[in-house]
Amino acid sequence: MSKPLSKLLREEQLAFLARDRSAWGEHLNRVRAFLGKGLQAADPTRPVLILGAGSGLEVPWALAPPLTTGWDADPWSHLWTALRHHRWPPWRFEDLTGGLAELGATSRRAVLEPWSGRRRGQEAAKKRLAGLLPSLRPEPQALRVWIRTHRPGTILAANVMGQFGVVAERVVERAFGGPPWEQDPEREDPLAEALVAWTAHAIEAFMQALRESDADLWLVHDRAVVFGNGGLSLGPWEDTWARQLHSDGQPFEASDTLAGVDIPALLLRDELKLVGKERWLWPVAPGQRHLIEALEVRRNR
Repeated sequence: MSKPLSKLLREEQLAFLARDRSAWGEHLNRVRAFLGKGLQAADPTRPVLILGAGSGLEVPWALAPPLTTGWDADPWSHLWTALRHHRWPPWRFEDLTGGLAELGATSRRAVLEPWSGRRRGQEAAKKRLAGLLPSLRPEPQALRVWIRTHRPGTILAANVMGQFGVVAERVVERAFGGPPWEQDPEREDPLAEALVAWTAHAIEAFMQALRESDADLWLVHDRAVVFGNGGLSLGPWEDTWARQLHSDGQPFEASDTLAGVDIPALLLRDELKLVGKERWLWPVAPGQRHLIEALEVRRNR
């Protein structure tokens, strides 16, 4: 992994850990209970893989079988997990999208003229990158190889998929030296739209790799980010997540962190069955709540 990418991912993790966690109690209890159930249900004779294992804040490592491997692109995640849980499991430091390094290199090529090294104008660089992004196809090759080699019986994805788009935005912003996004909501933003499409490809390829494994899947992720200061509650489960949100009459905005990808529709085939599903609200910061989705997917064995 390149040093700039490692530094960026570390900064993202530090920013996450530095937030005020005083209102996170219910979220942490629920995500730990969900992932703990997955770890306890795992076949202890087969490898277990925890994707997005992070610093161990949300993962109850005390329940993990001996053959459990952590996976996180943040270069400090293994150490933080060891300090928190007094356990030093096997670890992989890889980008789960398989495409962030290429995205960063392409963004830099869009910003700088290759013949002179001078920066292009902002609008020219944005237009160039928006045209280049559709040619990129993120592919989690390292994950596919690990799965084929180790044949895990259980895979947990611990709040990682919803971060693909956020980290991709940071990669582009670093190349541009700041946010290049259109500020006027009434105007089109081809670059933002192209990056959403890139994120959708990354999530779809990631899901395909998990579906092709022989593992039971425990997936917890940001389904959406909701902005607004009014009261918000969840109704009964709806396949369309936005229909589940109910406000107290105050306006709110919600952004889709999964770029429109329907995770159950991608995963569920004859050999896979959705046996558990739940959502809850996570108050991350004032005026910002995340809609968390947890899916338990089992193999028909």
